[in-house]
Amino acid sequence: MNSNVPPLPAPTRFSTCTAIGLSDPGRVRRANEDSFLIDTRRSLIAIADGMGGHAFGARASSTALERIAAKLALPRMRRDATLAGDPDATVHDDTLAAIRAVIDALDDANTVLHTLNRREHIAPHRSMGTTVTGLWRPPGAGLLIAFQIGDSRLYRYRDGALLQLSRDQTLYQQALDLGSIDHLPPRNVLLQALGPLPSIAPVVEAHACMPGDRYLLCSDGLHGEVPHHEIEAVLAQMGASNTEAAMHAGCRRLIDLALDAGGKDNVTAVIACFDDA
Repeated sequence: MNSNVPPLPAPTRFSTCTAIGLSDPGRVRRANEDSFLIDTRRSLIAIADGMGGHAFGARASSTALERIAAKLALPRMRRDATLAGDPDATVHDDTLAAIRAVIDALDDANTVLHTLNRREHIAPHRSMGTTVTGLWRPPGAGLLIAFQIGDSRLYRYRDGALLQLSRDQTLYQQALDLGSIDHLPPRNVLLQALGPLPSIAPVVEAHACMPGDRYLLCSDGLHGEVPHHEIEAVLAQMGASNTEAAMHAGCRRLIDLALDAGGKDNVTAVIACFDDA
C-alpha cells in the first residue's frame, strides 16, 4: 500500500448517485497532468489526462473541464425547450439535443485549447492537449450522456460484471481492430485529443441508467497498469450499500493497485454509484 496517497474527500451526493474521485501523480512523474470534475450543479462527472509537458498538460486538462462545464451549465440548458421536456417533443428528440449540446461543449473546449496553442506559438510536438471522458445527465432526463476524446476510459459495473463502455482512440487500438497484431504500435499514441488540431471527432452516446449501476472513469495510468479483472474485483468488493467507507476503500484501492504496479503515469479514478432504490 502507498502511504503518500492524499486523503480522499467525502463522496459528493447527486440526486440519484454518489461520486468520489482521487488523483495521484504516480511514482515516476513529479507533476500531475490529470484533472477530474464532480459537479452536482451541472450533473456532470468528467476526467481529463493532459499532455504536452507538465505545465501545458495540467493547464490543458483543467481548462478543458472548465469549458465543458461552462457550456453545460444547467440554468442555460433549462431554457432550451427541447431539453426541458417540450410536450410536443419525443424522448428521441431530447436525446439528440443532449448529444448535440455535449458535442458543442467539446468543440468549444477544443477551440479554446487550439487557439492557445497557436497564440503562444507552441511547437507541434509539444502542443497543449488533453483526453476527456465524462458522464452528463441532462436536466429532467432519465438517461446518461457519455462522451470521450482519447484513451481515458469509462466502465460500467452491473449485475456482477465490468463492461468497458468507451473505446480507446489510439493507434494501438486501431491496429487491433484491423487485425494488425504482428507489429503493434505503442499503446499511448493518441488518434484524438482536445487541442492539437482545429477539429475533433468525439464519441458521444446515450446510456440507460439502472439502479445499482456503478461507473468508473479513469485515466490510462490506471487501466494501463491494472488488469480488467482486478478493477472488476475492486468494484465488486464494494458491496451493495455504496456507503462512504466502501466508496473510500474502493477508490483508494484502485489508485494503490496502479502505484503498486509501477505507477509510471499519473493515475486518476472517479467512481459514481447509482441508488439501489
